[in-house]
Amino acid sequence: MKEAYPIIIAEEKNGYYVSIPDFDIATQGNSIADSISMARDAIGLMGIDMEDDGKPLPKPYMVKIQPGDKDIVTLVDVDFTEYRKRVDNHAVKKNCTIPYWLNVEAEKAGINFSKVLQDALQAVLKASK
Repeated sequence: MKEAYPIIIAEEKNGYYVSIPDFDIATQGNSIADSISMARDAIGLMGIDMEDDGKPLPKPYMVKIQPGDKDIVTLVDVDFTEYRKRVDNHAVKKNCTIPYWLNVEAEKAGINFSKVLQDALQAVLKASK
């Protein structure tokens, strides 16, 4: 699911402070571009944590935005499905059973069992990395 959330960027002495009202979180950046990237990362992390906890994601503009006179208000788009694929990519161990003869032949051929299983699951699920 892809959404675009408003953020407020405020310049400070050593960079930028970024407020993300819909998630009630904040981050910071060294430049405006870095601030936007950091906001996208903060929203993505918070969003997948909320999904994992079974909580609904906030809708954009659920919270009233109150920028200061010199603040920058912009939108940051986040694709939560793609974000999860990118950051939640740690390996998990699975145990499976195959016939002995198949194991012998696969080991002779130098087959990487994990790679074959990953490729097969992606093909069956019609999923990509």
